[in-house]
Amino acid sequence: MSEPLAVSRHGATAVLELARPEKFNCLSSAVHAAIEAALDAAEADPACRAVLIAAQGKHFCTGADLAEVQALRGVGRFDEFIAQGHRVLCRLEVSPLPVVMAVQGLCLAGGIELALAGDVILAAEGAKFGDQHAQYGLVPGWGGSQRLPRRVGLTRALDLMFSARWLPAAEARDWGLVAQVIPDAGLRGHALAYCEQLATRSKPGLAAMKRLARDGADLPLADALALEQRLALKAMSGPDVDEGLAAFGERRVPRFRDA
Repeated sequence: MSEPLAVSRHGATAVLELARPEKFNCLSSAVHAAIEAALDAAEADPACRAVLIAAQGKHFCTGADLAEVQALRGVGRFDEFIAQGHRVLCRLEVSPLPVVMAVQGLCLAGGIELALAGDVILAAEGAKFGDQHAQYGLVPGWGGSQRLPRRVGLTRALDLMFSARWLPAAEARDWGLVAQVIPDAGLRGHALAYCEQLATRSKPGLAAMKRLARDGADLPLADALALEQRLALKAMSGPDVDEGLAAFGERRVPRFRDA
């Protein structure tokens, strides 16, 4: 049996590629375990500075592996499947590394839940996003009901969840779900170049920005600003700031160390 996730390296970027195109890259226990293991390895590597999650074939991901869902429900172990998915997607959110999603084709149900756990979504022009759970009497189980309203607003999220309609990439960008829309043929190259650009930044600096944006999002503004003040003061004492300021003064590109 082939591996459900193809893991490779492009410069300082760990590339995690969903590798079940014959099943529209549906998410199984094995896929989630492989994502978690690959993320562990990326975080443990000082030279790794970004994670790109992409997919083989025509579609990014059309949801959970329903054959596995049915089997686990039959033996009373579906709660384990849900818990594993939650754990892995939360790991992506709290990872100190920036996590970029490159989405082509359909990104539905569990697929949009996976994409929402990333920091930045880059979409091909032909990509479509949707939540298919209502169409089959199901309910989002990997954070979609919580992350989607936080990303696009309550009214738009409920519209997508209730209607199960597919949102074109350009509209998804207008809603704030997607950061950039790329010509279909150029998605992978653009996503790799984007991640390699991130690799030139200060690693602890990006980690601090990610933590501030995510941890502060649900705090009262005063508490979020206090969090920023604490982390900014800590970050400003690091060696990357010394290098950045020196590079600015010398009119050169900073050379940040691995950390």
